[in-house]
Amino acid sequence: MTSEFISVFITAASREEAEKIARAIVQENLAACANIFPGIHSINRWQGKVEEGGECAIIVKTKTENFPVLQRRVKELHSYECPCIVAWPIAAGDSDYLKWLASCF
Repeated sequence: MTSEFISVFITAASREEAEKIARAIVQENLAACANIFPGIHSINRWQGKVEEGGECAIIVKTKTENFPVLQRRVKELHSYECPCIVAWPIAAGDSDYLKWLASCF
């Protein structure tokens, strides 16, 4: 079963970058909303080394069919060579919220 809506998790190098990405994808109607979580400490492997640093996370709500264009747009705006852009289906939710989400598109 394919869900009509997805949540997309994106990490960004800074709050400014997260806000730039979030604002663009909402203004361009690729997402209904985006929530920014500053102050994340990330530990990851990159090019054979373990690295640590601060990041921001963005959680985006959108239609499943918007993902390919949203993904391309985030990559255009992003400073990372290989940004985290992952999605999962919204399997259930408050009916009023889901109606609002549908009304955004």
